[in-house]
Amino acid sequence: MKKSEQAGKTNAGPLDILIAEDSESNQVLLSLYFGNTDSNLVFAANGEEAVKRFKGGSFDLVLMDIFMPVMDGLAATAAIREFERDQGLAPTPIVAVSANAFAEDRKRSLEVGCTDFLAKPIRKGPLLDFIARIVEEKIKP
Repeated sequence: MKKSEQAGKTNAGPLDILIAEDSESNQVLLSLYFGNTDSNLVFAANGEEAVKRFKGGSFDLVLMDIFMPVMDGLAATAAIREFERDQGLAPTPIVAVSANAFAEDRKRSLEVGCTDFLAKPIRKGPLLDFIARIVEEKIKP
């Protein structure tokens, strides 16, 4: 089985993925990308909504668009990390997603607590392989 086929599943079952993305067309595209995986997707249209959904759920992974209305992805990531610390929770992998792929953008996202960084436009194969790698690292003993 290829890594991309495993992207939506762990040994414990399907992945619960929070996707913070304000663009409806990108939400539709990501839904299509994950269509053949065993994943439960929850969408948030801005950073504030992402933080609320994160606090009210349990997620294996967060895909966080950096530029969103109301609260941007960097502020949302910082709020999620603060919530995890306050609750004594292990950090959930948060992947920053941005059309700005400069080294400084990546650095800023990692400084606020993102686990990794993906540049837009996102292609299906690389995205699913990327997620499979993150999941693999998360479940290593």
